[in-house]
Amino acid sequence: MSTKTRAGALLAALIAVFALATPAGATPPGIPSEATARAELAALTVRADGSMTGYSRDKFPHWVTISGACDTRETVLKRDGSGVVTNSSCQATSGSWFSPYDGATWSAASDVDIDHVVPLAAAWRSGASGWSTSQRQQFANDLSRPQLIAVTDNVNQAKGDKSPESWKPPTTGYWCTYAKMWTRVKYSYSLSVNSAEKSALLGMLDRC
Repeated sequence: MSTKTRAGALLAALIAVFALATPAGATPPGIPSEATARAELAALTVRADGSMTGYSRDKFPHWVTISGACDTRETVLKRDGSGVVTNSSCQATSGSWFSPYDGATWSAASDVDIDHVVPLAAAWRSGASGWSTSQRQQFANDLSRPQLIAVTDNVNQAKGDKSPESWKPPTTGYWCTYAKMWTRVKYSYSLSVNSAEKSALLGMLDRC
């Protein structure tokens, strides 16, 4: 095998490995580069989590109407899915959804949750407790930042309100992207991080 042929084979192998390590699928808007995420993480205030006193999901109104009959959940299902067909009520009647958190693909919208990358409760204990209801509504329905993503329902339920020091996506190849999304959302909303959370995010960014 010539040097040129070996180089070509090596390049093809590297591309294949990269494709396996970086699952295709939903790509929420606004995901920063690794360098930008590191700069934004460094700019966040580090402090212990605040109290959950007074917290309720009802204080983060969702899902709100986005356009016509479509609410936020239905909008993200259409954005993140492939071949999505909806009825007159904007409900997805068919399509497929790839969950980058665990690498699973689903053909029923009922098997898919819309995850708040930074959970509502996590936002509450890192600064959102002091927001107005309108600010919390914007956060809970944010389609302009990497805050909402369609994923396997039981994976989302296992995550609950945990931060990265306590929960990470099962697919380790997605850790870099997840950390960049989490950091961008916290930075955009001037939310704090605790020390363990920041260490976990740095470790995940090291996989980029």
